[in-house]
Amino acid sequence: MRILFITNWFPYPPNAGHPLRTYNLLSRLGREHEIWVMSFVRSQEETAGAAHLLSFCKGVVTVEAADLGAAAQPLTWLRYVLAGIPPDLRLHMNAEMIRRLRDLVTKVNFDIVDIEDSYMALYREALPRESTAKTLLVFHDVVFRKYARMYRLEPKPGRKIRLWLHSTMMRRWEPRYAERFDHCIAVSELDRQVLTRANPRLKLDVVPNGVDTRLYQPLPFNSDQPVLLFVGNMNYRPNVDAMLYFVESILPLIQRAVPATQLWIVGKDPSAEITGLAGNGVTVTGEVEDLQPYYRDAVVCVVPLRAGSGTRLKILEAMALGRPVVSTSLGCEGLAAVDGEHLLIANAADDFAEKVVALLRDQRLRQQIVEAGRRLVVSHYDWDALAQRLAQIYAAVATEGDTHEN
Repeated sequence: MRILFITNWFPYPPNAGHPLRTYNLLSRLGREHEIWVMSFVRSQEETAGAAHLLSFCKGVVTVEAADLGAAAQPLTWLRYVLAGIPPDLRLHMNAEMIRRLRDLVTKVNFDIVDIEDSYMALYREALPRESTAKTLLVFHDVVFRKYARMYRLEPKPGRKIRLWLHSTMMRRWEPRYAERFDHCIAVSELDRQVLTRANPRLKLDVVPNGVDTRLYQPLPFNSDQPVLLFVGNMNYRPNVDAMLYFVESILPLIQRAVPATQLWIVGKDPSAEITGLAGNGVTVTGEVEDLQPYYRDAVVCVVPLRAGSGTRLKILEAMALGRPVVSTSLGCEGLAAVDGEHLLIANAADDFAEKVVALLRDQRLRQQIVEAGRRLVVSHYDWDALAQRLAQIYAAVATEGDTHEN
């Protein structure tokens, strides 16, 4: 098959959630299919990464992302609102991307056009009417649900109003517009159910996030030093909130019980709020070339998320690498993980601290959780099996009846 991926986030280097998923699926699908990638780029490193993608892709088209603020294009903002389209989507629409997409689809007879994420869904309108390609929309998360959660936590009035508007309009637009696609993909059964309740007419399959279980092998524990680890994109608001909450409300309780406890916050683009957390046992690294040394030194991985949607690759990576996880219910939602077996779940600050302390102190408990977590990712979340599942969905969709009308 000839497959075109359209994505907001360039898949290389695979150093955050969206690029990790896209890269791992592309690199496997490219072994048997002709793959094209069309993506925004935001750095010289990403632009240079196109050469790497061409080792398994037929073609790569990059467009420099415009650095637009929330107040940009006021007339377009108004036009989107009047049309019932969430106005933040205008920030992702790019005339050069539209032009190059039309040009590419006119020249190449694609079987599948896979649009990654609801923010990019409007690029379906740019496809030429004569295109016979079947269209798929991949929900990396349910945007209206994610923003509703962020709205509840946001303390700043201006940002809170914007989050409310975006979540309210996305709740109506996102599941309704998705019906224009021939098929949709969710990353968890929970997300599939949320979207199906919002629009029962959607054709939805589930292809979860995964992990490379051959590359990520269980690491030995270097020592019993009480080191906690959080990994994530540190300018992503749910991650920022998680660490502010953890350092303020949970870490002091842990350090009271285990005074030498350290927290490592590892991830690119830490906001000023995050860099301000450094000290008193907290280290903020920024982006690192290799995560495995940090996992090797850690005893427990923490995922105290209170907002967001989709599923967390950081949990799957920790399980594959042999590190126990303590997470909120929201942090591990959508995963087939059982509390007390594959990981520990806690929502209240004192309960979260108690479960982290239990893992720091109890080597046997750590080992039980580690072994069960590793079995789970091998059996349910290996990228090789997930790429095969996605290819099967593509093949089924490609042989269905005529595409929807534009």
